[in-house]
Amino acid sequence: MVSRGRRESSSRSMDSAAIGRFMAFATKQDIVAEIIRERIIVGAYGRGQKLKQADLAAELGVSVTPVREALLTLEAEGFVRGLPHKGLLVPELVPEMLWEIYHLRLLLERELTAAALERMSPTKLQELLELQRFLVQSLGSGDLQAVRTANYRFHFRLYEIAEQPQTLHFVRVLWAKYPFTEQDVKRNRPARMRTEHDLFLEKVQRKDHAGAVEAMVRHISNGWREITGASAPAGRLAPSAPAEGAEIAGARPARSRRA
Repeated sequence: MVSRGRRESSSRSMDSAAIGRFMAFATKQDIVAEIIRERIIVGAYGRGQKLKQADLAAELGVSVTPVREALLTLEAEGFVRGLPHKGLLVPELVPEMLWEIYHLRLLLERELTAAALERMSPTKLQELLELQRFLVQSLGSGDLQAVRTANYRFHFRLYEIAEQPQTLHFVRVLWAKYPFTEQDVKRNRPARMRTEHDLFLEKVQRKDHAGAVEAMVRHISNGWREITGASAPAGRLAPSAPAEGAEIAGARPARSRRA
């Protein structure tokens, strides 16, 4: 379990600024949901951890009501799960589902990236560049949770630009079930993440939309291979099944499936 002090130091510094500046949430409930959603993705709230409404309300400085409403939204998205007599928990990952989730991530995030590029403006690009600077700063500090936070905000600010709320909702559901904390504990993965973001942004600045979409798809694919050890045929960016014997944090390998 991550201590409250570490959780605050790694994510609170950007909570109000990033959400207020980059995220267009309409209500306090939406803001609370986004903070909790983000903290689950970055590992501040661990898999299997029980979440208590009163504790969350005190931690976030709000009443219990927006926390309760936010948790209902997050339960519908799969970020939390209600169990009889146990309350709400951050659900464990299901290894057998990961290949399908990865495949859907590639399809939907490719679509959102392409749509976002059509709506890109200098102001929106500057927002992405600022988030990338936050990622670089976090890398320099050695704070892995802050790196994950920056990566999450970078991707979802990009996807919000697409203005496809239904697709964005489905991508959030997929991120709730994806093992992000497994890929970036690999040696040098955070540094490679930075390089991949830089390449994407370079393509965007050159208005090379096809190249930017390809760079984003390769970025997602590289993260998957960090998790599973799987390799794709040269030049192929379509999903490739997990390598035989690949493991997720010691769990049973996901079953190999044909694309």
